[in-house]
Amino acid sequence: MLMHKTFRLGALAALLLSVAAFANAAQGWERIRSDAPERYVVVKGDTLWGIAARFLQNPWQWPSLWEANPQIRNPHLIYPGDTLVLRDCAGAPCFALETGQPVVKLSPRVRTIEPREAVLALPMDVVEVFLRQHRFLEAGRALGELGYVVGGENQRFISGAGDTLYVRGELPSGVPLGFYRPGEPYLSFSGEVLGQELVFIGEARLIDQQGEIARVEALSARQEVRNDDIVIALDDRVEGDFQPRAPQAEVAGHIIAAPGGVRFIGRLQVVAIDLGTQDGLQPGHVLRVDQQGELINDPRTSELFQLPNTEGGLLMVFKPYSRMSYALVMQASNVLAVGDEVRTPKP
Repeated sequence: MLMHKTFRLGALAALLLSVAAFANAAQGWERIRSDAPERYVVVKGDTLWGIAARFLQNPWQWPSLWEANPQIRNPHLIYPGDTLVLRDCAGAPCFALETGQPVVKLSPRVRTIEPREAVLALPMDVVEVFLRQHRFLEAGRALGELGYVVGGENQRFISGAGDTLYVRGELPSGVPLGFYRPGEPYLSFSGEVLGQELVFIGEARLIDQQGEIARVEALSARQEVRNDDIVIALDDRVEGDFQPRAPQAEVAGHIIAAPGGVRFIGRLQVVAIDLGTQDGLQPGHVLRVDQQGELINDPRTSELFQLPNTEGGLLMVFKPYSRMSYALVMQASNVLAVGDEVRTPKP
């Protein structure tokens, strides 16, 4: 009798496990777009986000579909010419990679293989241009710590491209320099100062350094270079893993600025948000944008009430600071605005 009861319990457990496995597999296939191709050949100009968006309802879920492909150590390393194949792995969707062959050039003396550049996660040209022209000084770091213009040749107070200027402060050698001017402070949604934007004025190069006084040449200038403008190294570096993914923890914040004075925010524009590394954000983290529902009057009761929030788009963090991050708008179903909420996307 006990053996029979144990058998029934074991069969019930197996049934529940099979039902759970079926539910997980079904949920996995729900991630796939109805028009997703079975095979896709990667072409030059593709981005990892763009490829993921061809297959998935939610592109940030891309990493989870590589679990059945242990031979692929890093989804970054996808190259033009590679073929992605959507397969069924034990009832759940997964991707397989058929590696394309590099181009081989033959000649009587030399056999060379063309170098291949891996597909990037997002349009890095947009990000690099932004980072060269926008800098952020975190709260607690004084402007006085940075090099600054003290004058131009022949006692000029205003200089332009081709002019030589004097800078007080030690400057790095062998790297491009930039002129910047303090801009607007960045405030959290609650009004707390997070830091200050530095506005790009132009580019410079170091001529020589004698003690704490450096001589620089202005290579370009969007506007006149003035005394007290800041001189620091240009920074277009983007560090970190840009594999699109959701933050591990639930986070919530707001869009606090649209650098460059942009009023209407759309796809491939940059925003500043009041979340940073202290909130667990890393490069590649994806956040959804929630827009506040409209206030309307009930036609029967004349009661004023607010409609539910709606999802307006998706952001990818590319430059996190301690309490603030720059993020690129990857999708926008509506025009986004300063004040919109950002949070961990739904599974």
